[in-house]
Amino acid sequence: MKQDYYEILGVSKSASQSEIKKAYRKKALEYHPDKNPGDAKAEEMFKKAAEAYEVLSDPDKRAKYDQFGHAAFEGGGFGGGGMNMEDIFSQFGDIFGSAFGGGFGGFGGFGGGQRRVKGSNLRIRVKLTLDEVANGVEKKVKVKRKVQAEGVTYKTCPTCNGSGQVTKIANTILGRMQTSTTCSTCGGTGQIIDKRPSGADAQGLKMVEETVSIKIPPGVEEGMQLKVSGKGNEAPGNGIPGDLLVAIETEEHRTLKREGDNLHYDLYISFSEAVLGSSKEIDTVGGKVRIKLESGIQSGKILRLRGKGIQSLNGYGSGDLLVHVNVWTPKELTREQREFFERMQSDENFVPKPEKTDKSFFEKVKDMFS
Repeated sequence: MKQDYYEILGVSKSASQSEIKKAYRKKALEYHPDKNPGDAKAEEMFKKAAEAYEVLSDPDKRAKYDQFGHAAFEGGGFGGGGMNMEDIFSQFGDIFGSAFGGGFGGFGGFGGGQRRVKGSNLRIRVKLTLDEVANGVEKKVKVKRKVQAEGVTYKTCPTCNGSGQVTKIANTILGRMQTSTTCSTCGGTGQIIDKRPSGADAQGLKMVEETVSIKIPPGVEEGMQLKVSGKGNEAPGNGIPGDLLVAIETEEHRTLKREGDNLHYDLYISFSEAVLGSSKEIDTVGGKVRIKLESGIQSGKILRLRGKGIQSLNGYGSGDLLVHVNVWTPKELTREQREFFERMQSDENFVPKPEKTDKSFFEKVKDMFS
């Protein structure tokens, strides 16, 4: 079982962004690989702290984590999970300033001070049916992304000598101040293109079309975003590829309406079916099922089919299917039918006699959300 992100950083669930940032910096400095060479446990804690910070420092990811826990980032990775050293140094280096001699901004002992540039992210939208949302699905999509061209070679940048940064010293009223900026010649990669094949751009990249497989877990909702690591644009030189961000869209079902993990179905029956009882076939996300309606069923009755809703994203069971019974009143009658109902107006069997077990509308609504 994965450790709670707030527990990893040692903060409360109500912690502010500045408190989270401060806590992450403290943990990462404590377990930094430069400070703990060859210590596998420290390296693991370093990765855990970065993963926790990646989620909790992003308001959207933090909201999803607070609601769904670690399950929100499974099956394709909504964020967090599987972070490596390259991801950490690339994404969070600027949070440490000059700690470890500037090693964080430029990998420290992980590359001789050279910065690893990350390629740009790509974004696509994937539309799912309600059945796919309920059961989970693996989608294969075609993505156009930039990759390093075959035969491209790079050489050390002469401006920064491969460090990716240019250091300047200026005299100020406070004394000599040293500042480091990203090298404008190589863009911080520490390398420039040496040999560029035909068809490659100025960075040695070319556009290709790839088929990417995306595993979508059950229970996702409209607007959620998955991350497929490493399937964005590649970076020049020794950079790391960006990510493919997948926005979830859902199609409207013909008869079923979703509300959280529950589903709603409007069942219309005739007056005679309500009086005599009947059996009806209805839609579910697992296929059609037949339900029995007892004689004398009332309009507005709600039948609950437990476990026939959407599987919870956090893995805690499934919602229910709520069947709303609506008795359809005919608008036009034959003469014979009208005469029959006129005779029944004075019949005591047709006089409304609600019992205590016949719940009011507000009680039914309350039960729906209980």
